[in-house]
Amino acid sequence: MVAALRRSSATNDVPVVRIDPSTGSLASELRGLWQYRELLYFLIWRDINVRYKQTVLGVSWAIIQPLLAMVVFTLFFGRLAKMPSDGLPYPIFSYAALVPWTFFANGLTQATNSLVRDSNLITKVYFPRLVIPISAVVGGVVDFGLAFLVLIGMMVAYGIFPTADVLWLPLLWLLALTASLGVGLWLSALNVQFRDVRYVLPFIIQLWLFATPVVYPSNLLPRAWRFLYGVNPMAGVVEGFRWALLHTRTHPGPMIAVSALTVAAILATGVLYFRRTERTFADIV
Repeated sequence: MVAALRRSSATNDVPVVRIDPSTGSLASELRGLWQYRELLYFLIWRDINVRYKQTVLGVSWAIIQPLLAMVVFTLFFGRLAKMPSDGLPYPIFSYAALVPWTFFANGLTQATNSLVRDSNLITKVYFPRLVIPISAVVGGVVDFGLAFLVLIGMMVAYGIFPTADVLWLPLLWLLALTASLGVGLWLSALNVQFRDVRYVLPFIIQLWLFATPVVYPSNLLPRAWRFLYGVNPMAGVVEGFRWALLHTRTHPGPMIAVSALTVAAILATGVLYFRRTERTFADIV
């Protein structure tokens, strides 16, 4: 009897870790992300390494992708279709738009497939699920940096030098990152339940590309419509990049403001939907 009491007492002294359902508040989510920041760093580093593992050209793919797109757009839209380019040489006009667009599109693709790709991690270990799509988007920073260096080289070659407007670039880059994450949260959660989302995604990105002023300037639209054009979050980002770096004639201030509001709405609703469905991820994925 005494031995049984001792065993019971010893058992009660064992520390117990209890995992409760999230309260759903933003503060609790931010605390969770901070507590698991080391996991976030690890996943970002893993994504960067895996992306170019066993590739012949390595990180050169980050430069080749927008460069090849620029060549194709210059040939078909700049030379054959005689598309206006806001008074700039068409190659740098299109490439300045492709740098943020490629960052957005790649981040969206990686984020959408991230939960299914990391299903083994989700079903075995507890951590804030938001860590996975965030790391997938942020992992594209290296690609963006390399492509941006090529853009700087092209500006020097064409004799274009930035002014004080270049100070807006970090905010515009943050807007592109937030747009990619917001849409990625929606699609990644949907992709867990409906696996055909990953097959529809390339068509969505392709249509979105031509709905964004990448190969054409937004001033082709009537002035009254440019404000509404900012509902496309990447419209403000792309025109903002050109304006901040290349001094284009189109001042995208109102468009950027509308794009920022749209991105805020997409991110907020994306987080809410992701949080509402994440409890079922481990069962479905």
